[in-house]
Amino acid sequence: MRAAVSLYGHYVSIHVKSMMQYKGSFLLAVTGQFLVSFNVFLGMFFMFQRFSAVGGFTYGQVILCFGIFLMEFSLAECVARGFDTFSSMVRKGEFDRVMVRPRGLVLQVLGSRFDLTRIGRMLQAAVMFAYGVKAGGIRWDIPRVLTVVFMLAGGTAMFFGIFLVSAALCFFTLESLEIMNIFTDGAREFGKYPVGVYGKRLLQLCTFVIPYALVQHYPLLYLLGKRTEAWWMFVPLLAFWFVIPCYGLWRAGVKKYQSSGS
Repeated sequence: MRAAVSLYGHYVSIHVKSMMQYKGSFLLAVTGQFLVSFNVFLGMFFMFQRFSAVGGFTYGQVILCFGIFLMEFSLAECVARGFDTFSSMVRKGEFDRVMVRPRGLVLQVLGSRFDLTRIGRMLQAAVMFAYGVKAGGIRWDIPRVLTVVFMLAGGTAMFFGIFLVSAALCFFTLESLEIMNIFTDGAREFGKYPVGVYGKRLLQLCTFVIPYALVQHYPLLYLLGKRTEAWWMFVPLLAFWFVIPCYGLWRAGVKKYQSSGS
């Protein structure tokens, strides 16, 4: 385990050094990522100028929700970028080299890409989170701080699982499926608001199928005092179970893999 972490750290350092060779390009990419998310923030701001609340949640509470959810997505996208672009590795036959190396496949794919430019999106998420903390009217204590930490950990794991599924499907299709963007970029968009505001059916789907609600809606209720039982703070950790079937699909895809011959 220690050797794997050390190797992954080495992979990351190589990517960071490579990006820093073109500092101007890096700064422009980071700025672009920041501004894209900032446009979403402005849209929410203007909407709440007309409506005082959405589904019982105030502007500050919604901003807090979206800030945490966007940070979860950004962390997963930054770390799991190799799986997000995995189709090119399969299509070009580069996965053949990965399979003959004496290291884990997941570790090597993770280390193949590390997109530090996503820090721009994380910065925007941090700004929204800071504003939400101030305007959300939450009484902060140790359990609520831990809830945020668990939300970030569980949400990052959940999105990592989705990226893993997207990569696994490439073994069967060679190309990444655009429909998977519904569960990544699309989820980032509808995650602006607590999942519960979209209705009971979608809430059930996002609880038992793809657990967005476990890392967003339910722990938010605890943060806001709408749920008082302490066990609600541990709900985001259930999202780690979602990674198990995702990894199972990945393993099935590896066994199915045949070189493209490129």
